[in-house]
Amino acid sequence: MICCLDLEGVLVPEIWIQVARKTKIKALERTTRDEPDYDKLMRYRLEILKANGIKLKDIQHVISKIQPLPGAKEFLKRLQAKHQVIILSDTYYEFAGALLTKLGFPTLFCNWLSVDKRGFISDYHLRQKSGKEKAVRGLKKLGFEIYAAGDSYNDIAMLKVADKGILFNPPEKIIKQFPEFRVTRNYTELLKALE
Repeated sequence: MICCLDLEGVLVPEIWIQVARKTKIKALERTTRDEPDYDKLMRYRLEILKANGIKLKDIQHVISKIQPLPGAKEFLKRLQAKHQVIILSDTYYEFAGALLTKLGFPTLFCNWLSVDKRGFISDYHLRQKSGKEKAVRGLKKLGFEIYAAGDSYNDIAMLKVADKGILFNPPEKIIKQFPEFRVTRNYTELLKALE
């Protein structure tokens, strides 16, 4: 059995919310908890970054200060003692490096960025469309049973195709829209649900 977890909102705070707080640009607080169309969300973010002169190094500086959510590292350690764990995230390798160090280097499947000569993010690249869902389908084809946990709209397809899908601290609107998923509110509950 493999446990597939989302990164932001499950193990670490939402990166874009932290960037919004640091830059005082409220528009960057919009996340996949608010916007189900990922491409629309990322195009919106890239426009804001460019308009405000925010470079990749500025975002990386904010990320370097982010700590895992309280209890996340211990939860991950306990889960890895019983099961293989893969983090399936819509973040980017250029963002995640510092966070993986703080979590003990779990396996991460995510996306990557293009950066222009001036250091601005010029585009984003998905490993594949619906990457979380396709990763779970691929692992199931290899004969693995998959339990998955996430908190946002971009996790729903992954949770639907998993053998067991669990929501972790999701917004109320997601709970109402997807009542078929068990809801967990802390790491003790999530660990029990994944066992």
